[in-house]
Amino acid sequence: MRTEFLKLTLLISLFVATGITQDSNAQRRSKAKETEPEKEESASLHLAVESQAVEGMKFMMKDEPAKALPIFQKLAEMLPQDAASHYMLASALIKLDKGDDAMAESKKAYDLDKNNIFYAQQLAELYAKKRKYAEAAQIYEVLLAKSPENIQYGVELAAIYVFNDQFDKAIATYNVLEKSIGITEEITHQKQQLYLRQNNLEKALTESKKLIAAEPNEVSYRVEMAEILIANDRLAEAIKPLEEAIKINPDEAQAHVLLADIYRRNGDIEKCNQELKLVFANPNLDAEPKIRVLAGYKSMLKTEAEISDAVLLAKQLVDTHPNVAKAYVMYADLLRISGKTPESRDNYAIAARLDGSVYEVWGAVLQLDGELNQVDSMLVHSEKALEVFPNQGMLWYSNGTALLMKKNYKQAISSLEESLKLITDKPMIPFIYAQLGDAYNGTGDNVKSDASYDLALKENPDNDHVLNNYSYFLSLRKEKLDLALKMSAKLVQMHADNPTYLDTHAWVLYIMKDYKKAKVFLEKAMTDSSAVSGTIIEHYGDVLFKLGERDNAVAQWKKARKMGETTELLDKKIATGALHEQ
Repeated sequence: MRTEFLKLTLLISLFVATGITQDSNAQRRSKAKETEPEKEESASLHLAVESQAVEGMKFMMKDEPAKALPIFQKLAEMLPQDAASHYMLASALIKLDKGDDAMAESKKAYDLDKNNIFYAQQLAELYAKKRKYAEAAQIYEVLLAKSPENIQYGVELAAIYVFNDQFDKAIATYNVLEKSIGITEEITHQKQQLYLRQNNLEKALTESKKLIAAEPNEVSYRVEMAEILIANDRLAEAIKPLEEAIKINPDEAQAHVLLADIYRRNGDIEKCNQELKLVFANPNLDAEPKIRVLAGYKSMLKTEAEISDAVLLAKQLVDTHPNVAKAYVMYADLLRISGKTPESRDNYAIAARLDGSVYEVWGAVLQLDGELNQVDSMLVHSEKALEVFPNQGMLWYSNGTALLMKKNYKQAISSLEESLKLITDKPMIPFIYAQLGDAYNGTGDNVKSDASYDLALKENPDNDHVLNNYSYFLSLRKEKLDLALKMSAKLVQMHADNPTYLDTHAWVLYIMKDYKKAKVFLEKAMTDSSAVSGTIIEHYGDVLFKLGERDNAVAQWKKARKMGETTELLDKKIATGALHEQ
């Protein structure tokens, strides 16, 4: 705005001086002597023009080009051969985004006075904006030829050549600038990018060497050269400039990072580790390049020793950058690979606390909560995650699962139904219905529980969780026993050695008074003593009692009491030596 103000102020003075002076000179040439009335008329015109120009300028400086526009239009009509009036009119039109009209007025100004740099620049900028690159280039070529030391002209001209895919001309323009002002980092980098776009790697590297020669103690130029070489798979050649950079400045962390990456790509883990240890201990280097290198390193880990070294590096990373969430994610990833699930979950949780905006991190936290069977943590973490991602169905599912395990059945139903609305992943649907079946059963709503189980089996007839719970709950209610028997039989066909499923099938047979078959399946369930629960042993005692083996039944009940996980009636069974049923 300040620059535009200076331009327009200057042009107003030029406008008033040239416009009125030219008009007066013309009159003098046409008349030998000017009368007093004519002088007064000329002065009046001068004042009117100056007043309008200043008024228009005021509106422009107040950023009210719509009010300035009619004023400048009137000026242009009054003095159609005055370049300044068309320039100011074009300036107002530019502000109003009327590019075509602005270009027409700007061209009038330029055609009337090609030597005015303001008119030339304005028209060139409008040409460039309208992608009339050839026309814009012609103007800047003239400007640069007149003032080769003017960096701005050269930069604009080179940019136009680039936009027009005339890379050779852009490079030639930069060369002209270099002859005038010497080698600069900005121009050299622009030339490098152009050479790389032309797939001319050697010339791009030559530009790097020129920068290094110009400032031999500037470490970054050697690092940049190495980055170009690495990007073009010339790893061996990249080592030398990196080693030179480290010799100049041993603490140049980026050079160590790049060297570590080269050694990693070459499969030299030992050298890679040496460089990484130097890098990760350096607090002056940002965490991002360390994370990037460690991520690549992680993908090639094979032995336990390599994994262990990577974990130590990641620990160093979080110690050096304790407030960077991505550092904890990397550490958690490596801990997970090394089998340290609790520590992994804890570091994912720290990452989520530092930056809760990454959904995948919350997902990892909740998954590990589930693997660790830490229901309280799952509940807390799912609630925090839902504060950030209330529209993520999987978070509602985790929350509902945790509430179900805490026996908060009504809240669980609410969360699970919300997950059902949001989750579009079809394979997840039967699992949600399965959980809803359990939750509705917990509230005693058998109709909705059965309906949910039916929907779950419709989506996945082999859902063992549903087959087990549905058949067991039906047996406890002594309802739909044929269906319960069919489901539990299918369950043990699918999982012939699962003690829990064998017990469920046995219990359905027990309710149907088929005690002999129930005994067979319970004895099979007790084959693996390490997997037997107190519930199975208590059921076995109940079956034995029904088969007339009272003493053996009491012995089994006593054994079940020591194991736990039994019914409330167990003590009464043992005390009376008789079967008591709910």
